[in-house]
Amino acid sequence: MNHDNDRSKIIGRRAILLGGGKLALLSALVGRMYYLQVLESSKYAVLAEENRINLRLLPPPRGRILDRNGVPMAVNQQNYRVLIVSEQTEDLDDTLDSLSNIIPINDHDRARIAREAKRHRSFVPVTVRENLSWQDVSRIEINTPDLPGVMIDVGQSRNYPLEGLGAHLLGYVSAVSEPDLQSSSDPLLELPGFRIGKAGVERVYDLALRGKGGTSQVEVNAVGRTIRELKRDEGEPGLDLNLTIDLELQQFAAQRLGTESAAAVVIDVHTGDLLVMASTPSFDPNAFNRGLSPDEWKDLIANPRAPLTNKTIAGQYPPGSTFKVMTALAALESGSITPEQRVFCPGQMNLGNISFHCWKKGGHGSVDLIAGIKHSCDVYFYEVARRTGFERIAEMAKRFGLGAPMGLDLPGERPGTIPNKDWKRAMLNQPWHPGETLINAIGQGYVLATPLQLAVMCARVANGGFAVAPHLARDIVDGVRSVPRPSPEWPSLGVSRQSLSLVRKGMFAVCNEPGGTAFGARIKDESLAMSGKSGSAQVRRITVREREGGVKKNEELPWKERDHALFIAYAPESEPRYACCVTVEHGGGGSAVAAPMARDILIEVQKRYPVRTARLPEDGIPVLHPQGHDGHDHEPHDHGDHG
Repeated sequence: MNHDNDRSKIIGRRAILLGGGKLALLSALVGRMYYLQVLESSKYAVLAEENRINLRLLPPPRGRILDRNGVPMAVNQQNYRVLIVSEQTEDLDDTLDSLSNIIPINDHDRARIAREAKRHRSFVPVTVRENLSWQDVSRIEINTPDLPGVMIDVGQSRNYPLEGLGAHLLGYVSAVSEPDLQSSSDPLLELPGFRIGKAGVERVYDLALRGKGGTSQVEVNAVGRTIRELKRDEGEPGLDLNLTIDLELQQFAAQRLGTESAAAVVIDVHTGDLLVMASTPSFDPNAFNRGLSPDEWKDLIANPRAPLTNKTIAGQYPPGSTFKVMTALAALESGSITPEQRVFCPGQMNLGNISFHCWKKGGHGSVDLIAGIKHSCDVYFYEVARRTGFERIAEMAKRFGLGAPMGLDLPGERPGTIPNKDWKRAMLNQPWHPGETLINAIGQGYVLATPLQLAVMCARVANGGFAVAPHLARDIVDGVRSVPRPSPEWPSLGVSRQSLSLVRKGMFAVCNEPGGTAFGARIKDESLAMSGKSGSAQVRRITVREREGGVKKNEELPWKERDHALFIAYAPESEPRYACCVTVEHGGGGSAVAAPMARDILIEVQKRYPVRTARLPEDGIPVLHPQGHDGHDHEPHDHGDHG
């Protein structure tokens, strides 16, 4: 009996303990539910709402690129894309087989589609092809009953309506790469199919052109499927960018260069506006946007005329006789010669046991400074360089913009080369030889310059010795905004008006006096007349044996061994406003090939933007007030030049 009582007491205690434990657990559960549903209700309501509503980023329309007159050079166009939703197809491969009978789908595309279909949820559309033609869209739409899961979508893509015209300036856009993602925190770069500037102006001003992304609030179910859109903010479109380029002049220059491997630059000598930057041959930037085929890429990189290279800023050439302008200025400023001193040219000059030949076999006879420039007498400039020393010539060349990048708002600019003793010791670990002074002083040897640098050099001679600098954007772009470019205030280069006047008289004689090397390419309309300097740069050294045996004519040599043809000029002579450089790779003689091109381009520029002539000071050099030029195309102030 006592044993039964003990057992009932033990069971009673256990029941009490078990009941107490259950009560404690129930109390904890109730407390937790109270905490979650009452005290933390607002927090979890927000989380639930976030699970229900997704915020999605919308790509903004990319800003357009326009020429100086508002003509579109890069725009956005509708991009018809075909998409496929794998959950709506019975068999993805069978549907792609059927679709490939309408539009081409290669093995690379199939592998990409299969990879993306596995990576994303089955209801997420996968892009099959972009940039479809309207005919392709029509054929797909007609066959949609037999193409389960296939749909047409309309987006935006970059388009360059003029194709190769200005391609080197504009550049192109392309898909975001892994290094791009690592170097930027912009969430727009995470968007599928988003494209950014990869070259040219598209790259330099990418942030401004890109714009600010918009947002879309959509309601989704538990697995993430979109049910409806609740709210949309379109964001801010990219900045429309105006260039200083005149598209009609650019087109004229490109047509005038033709099929040559060549470059042409036209710059306003007062404002620094670049009106023309033509490089031929060119390429179609639209191909980079849609994706180049392996064959297209091979054709571009295998072309010996280098269509992908912007020769205006990346082509480095011996300037040839155009460099004699710098040699003359350095000699005049140093006092190593006077303009009246004469040098006799018998056709060659001996330095030690080495003969340095003039381009004219019989020589030019007795010449002074003006005649030396007019006839481009090599022997005259050999003697001038010997007296002056190349260190002074190099210093003058650097003052006028050679030997360093111009700081243009365009990627890929090359610096050129202005050598001296220190440069040769550092680069080649060799001493400077006296003969190198002579050769480099006529623009051969180690001297290299880009067409842009030569155009700027000519502009600084034409504007009276002010350090005008080139630019491509009409306005100053600060981040994602633009402000009008202020009136330029170019510093003086510190070169005397008398020296500039003498050199310019020589350049006038080159084009406008009988016997001048470019007299045949002169502008006969005196109101449009130009002054200039021709140059022919040797690509290879002519041996003694070849000289004795009679060197072949330039046009008879293989294309790669022919001389480069160069010409620099400014116009109008009565009041310089535009400077030009034309360079033709392996083109032959500068006066015969490049000068006529420059002449025609300068005529077209002046017809499009006439310059009002003015009375000139007695020395022929205008008194410039660079801050008075605001970069617009109204008539300039009264100052000018006289040959």
